[in-house]
Amino acid sequence: MKNSWNKPRFDVLELVLVSSLIAIAFSVIASQLRLRATYVNLPEGTELWNKYGSSRHSEHEEEWIIRDFFNDRRDGVFVDVGANDYKMFSNTYYLETELGWSGLAVEPQRQFERDYAKYRPRTRFLPFFASDVSDQQATMYYLKRNPLVTSTEKDFTERFGKDSVEVQAPTITMNDLLDREKVTAFDFLSMDIELAEPKALAGFDVERFRPKLVCIEAHPEVRQQILDYFADHRYVVVGKYLRMDTSNLYFTPAD
Repeated sequence: MKNSWNKPRFDVLELVLVSSLIAIAFSVIASQLRLRATYVNLPEGTELWNKYGSSRHSEHEEEWIIRDFFNDRRDGVFVDVGANDYKMFSNTYYLETELGWSGLAVEPQRQFERDYAKYRPRTRFLPFFASDVSDQQATMYYLKRNPLVTSTEKDFTERFGKDSVEVQAPTITMNDLLDREKVTAFDFLSMDIELAEPKALAGFDVERFRPKLVCIEAHPEVRQQILDYFADHRYVVVGKYLRMDTSNLYFTPAD
């Protein structure tokens, strides 16, 4: 009789592991199919999907839209307000690493600074909270388990968990920050600071610096204030992207 101990076989642990990997693979495939199904129903979605595929670093469709607007232009200049992690959910990582852009990352959480110095050499990290006044202290709240969620509104932060931590950060207006960095004009502004956008805009003369594209997160609580600000300063919504990205608004100069 042949020995059975050396026959190829799967034990229970191996079967569970293989089953888990298969389940994860099917989940990823299903997610991509759902994503594609969403976009192929939109003419503009089909266009961006065909141009860029499903890969992106931004949280939503921001990276595709930015690339589309600038047509993968090289060597531009950006200002990323609420920049957070150097790569994860970043609207500017691709611009720098693939297209040679440079710029400023305005982010009050200093734990992100080291990775910008290491992986984003063309970006200057500035540990400030953009607001309507300079040289004050802003109180913010972030989650211990998820520092990607940070807001001056504790209730907003705790929508995503109850383990919020209070942190202080120096404020600066966008005008003062850009003057200090000797920036007189730039191409792209990204702003994602969880309901504090109107305050940051109050300290920013968009007509003076005239970015060609603005991507700004627009929660319902502050969306009208954002729309009013840009309308008052001769910027218009880029209608092409309204259905593609429902979390952000995109503005360009009216002319």
